[in-house]
Amino acid sequence: MSVLTINSGSTSVKLALYARTEHGDIARLCALPSPGNADPVVELTQASQRMEVKPRAVAHRIVHGGDLFSQPVRIDARVLSAIEGLSSLAPLHNPQALRWVRAALSVWPGASQVAVFDTAFFRDLPRVAAEYALPPRLGTEQGVRRYGFHGLAHQAMWEKWCTLSPHLDRGGRLITVQLGGGCSIAALNHGRPMDTSMGFSPLEGLVMATRSGDVDAAIVPYLEQRLGVSAESVVTWLNEESGLLGISGSDANPGALLTNTNPRAQFALDLYCYRLRKYIGGYLAVLGGCDGIIFGGGVGEHVPAVRARVLQGQEWAGILVDPGRNAVARGGSACISPDTATVKVHVVTVEEESILARAAVDITQP
Repeated sequence: MSVLTINSGSTSVKLALYARTEHGDIARLCALPSPGNADPVVELTQASQRMEVKPRAVAHRIVHGGDLFSQPVRIDARVLSAIEGLSSLAPLHNPQALRWVRAALSVWPGASQVAVFDTAFFRDLPRVAAEYALPPRLGTEQGVRRYGFHGLAHQAMWEKWCTLSPHLDRGGRLITVQLGGGCSIAALNHGRPMDTSMGFSPLEGLVMATRSGDVDAAIVPYLEQRLGVSAESVVTWLNEESGLLGISGSDANPGALLTNTNPRAQFALDLYCYRLRKYIGGYLAVLGGCDGIIFGGGVGEHVPAVRARVLQGQEWAGILVDPGRNAVARGGSACISPDTATVKVHVVTVEEESILARAAVDITQP
């Protein structure tokens, strides 16, 4: 059985082909090239022409499932409509994913189409982490709560950590850090998410490439009145024109900003790393210490200077970085802490697609 995975994020699209082996395992056959900026129907048609075996299932990463979806589901008209209805909560993600879903339906109409939701990993957050300090009529009764995102990435990092640390029961106490175009951090206790930085939408939390992360909610009506624009315009600015790009005025890529001597660029990096360091401190308190910290994502895997800057001065918590190990850890799995450190720090390659493929196989061939 072959499965095509379509992992559409805010800044990239990844296509990969998997197969279920005779032993029941999921094996990655190949990655398929995708520039991510062409028409999805064209890209998938070209991908289909290169495949020797057509997929029996297509697995789609969907960022926001709201309260409606806590497990992977087969995609039908009702599911499509529900995902579209959640687009206002994930405007950089759900509409993009829907384009790829509709394209896959047209290219492979006979294949099972499966939606796998980033929010599902965080469905059982403790109530104190999941709810805002709002009366029920404004909060939970309206579906306003903290959903958490990047669930596939955090699950993949936890699974990789468990293989690296078999002596720890279900991974012990772990902090997972996903740094890419979007950024998030999670606190896991024996595999259970205890808290995470993204909330009602992927806008909350860390400073990101173009997203502001945490801001005071009163900023939205203030700018609306002050600038004579709509609240929707302000939220769009917070999503698309803020973060590293907005602060630096030049670039959304931390790697590029490292070599930019402009004070605005360096301040953008300082704020990016400070916000992340503050969250790590908070999650150490949530977990009562930790056994490990894992970095993943394009920035987390490939930019050693960011990892070093984030973790500097954390010796009090048993967190140390070996400069030599950190410098050479780019694009692969590696330990970047000294052997004597009480908290192990690792960089891992995050393979969300294997989780997508497993979910599609489980639904298609239970």
